[in-house]
Amino acid sequence: MTESARIAPATHSAGALRTYFNIVSEWRLADDDARALLGVAKTTFNRWRDNPEKARLSPDQFERLSYVFGIYKDLQILFSDRETADGWMNRPNDAPLFGGRPPMTRFRRGLVADLFLARAYLNQAIQGG
Repeated sequence: MTESARIAPATHSAGALRTYFNIVSEWRLADDDARALLGVAKTTFNRWRDNPEKARLSPDQFERLSYVFGIYKDLQILFSDRETADGWMNRPNDAPLFGGRPPMTRFRRGLVADLFLARAYLNQAIQGG
């Protein structure tokens, strides 16, 4: 069975996107920033936001969503204050990964690897490292 068949895009795309749009709303991200995280064009983003039931996400897009969901979860664990957790994306960060800039500055490049690295950084912070 192929990876895309196991993911069942028709079944899971709408729910995953609804969750995603709730998260980026809590993070107060501009549409362009939310699109960069998801790695899609403006027309696709708008179509999916307006009608997530019609979306068919690729394995790459599911991977991106997985990292975003994990980042969201990790921030909720690390910060007891929801405002602090939700503001993390746009607050300057002195970690070498972000170089004193907000994490969203790095994510605007649109690379899935940046989401992976941020998730690893947050997991390490949770582990006390």
